[in-house]
Amino acid sequence: MLVGAGSVYGYLRFRLGEIHTIRCPSCAAVADGSPYNVLIVGSDTRAGNTGGAAQAFGSASLVGGQRSDTIKILHIDPAAGTARLLSIPRDTYVALSGMPKNSELGRDNKINAAFNYGPDSLLQTLENSFGIPISHFVIIDFAGVINLVNSVGGISLNFPYPVRDDDNGNNNSGLSITRAGCQELNGNTALALARSRFYQYEVHPGYWVSDGSGDLGRIQRQNVIIEATINKARSTYNPLTLNSFIGSVVHDVTVDQGMSGSDLIALAQRYHAFSGSHLQTATLPTTGAYSSAAGDVEVVQEPAAQQTISQFLGTQPNTTLTAPLTADGSPVTVPPPTTAPVTPSTSPTPSSPSPSTTPSPPTTAGPGTGSFNPTPC
Repeated sequence: MLVGAGSVYGYLRFRLGEIHTIRCPSCAAVADGSPYNVLIVGSDTRAGNTGGAAQAFGSASLVGGQRSDTIKILHIDPAAGTARLLSIPRDTYVALSGMPKNSELGRDNKINAAFNYGPDSLLQTLENSFGIPISHFVIIDFAGVINLVNSVGGISLNFPYPVRDDDNGNNNSGLSITRAGCQELNGNTALALARSRFYQYEVHPGYWVSDGSGDLGRIQRQNVIIEATINKARSTYNPLTLNSFIGSVVHDVTVDQGMSGSDLIALAQRYHAFSGSHLQTATLPTTGAYSSAAGDVEVVQEPAAQQTISQFLGTQPNTTLTAPLTADGSPVTVPPPTTAPVTPSTSPTPSSPSPSTTPSPPTTAGPGTGSFNPTPC
């Protein structure tokens, strides 16, 4: 048994060693046992797309460069055994940091543009704009999301209504759920749901309603997918499924060089019983606006943003060096940090309602939080 366990552990380390790593000059050091933050980036790069992937998502020749389609920060507290997730809207208007001198991108831009020059520029922008120190990063591309969901055998979500992603007749993400109720999603459908920015639901046959929330609603649906994936991985956790889980994404994930295979295995072992419904989630408060320099943007709302970040970190954020921007390019007034103690949010995501195939009309709610969104089942 010991030899077998050692062999499995050694093989897992070998597979983890295949994950691509890159340097992170700006990553903050982590003290043993102390809380730390991991930047999770969903990249929209089309590099390497061929065949079906190029047909579904486009090739590098059609969609050049890369942007952070999804920006989330995971706060891990090893001592408390807790995890919190903060989403940053991709269109948040900021002053970019860490850009090369010959950059063709404007310094005042949407935060997702920073990733065009790699994770370190995005990391610096997050730290300088919001005072959140980042110790590690994980980058996953479209294929990685598909393979990740498939590796756990798909996920089950309850849809109160049939839904689609419709932008003036164009189904951008490919999302098409034709019936209501609890159903299993494979990786391709989960990715289409995660990427949907023009989400519509069918209240009555042929009568489609747009949720109108854009990226903010998409963030909420991404968190539902994360919750369902965690729960599925938790329910099937063992060394063999862990190997399948790792092997499915090993070529679609990039991490910083400071995150070793042993670190990833330790996280999996420590949090394998962690319930997705107990993952505390929050989104940086923003409001939509139009910038003559950058188009449609999200402007950070203060002091709500500072309160959200403080609760997320469980302490006051670091001093910001470049404040987020208003629609006209002026710095947002960031309130100075207080000396009052911060109580981190301890409220888990509300439990999922029982699946229903006869939904009632949607209630009025904030962006992305309406009864038209799917829930784990």
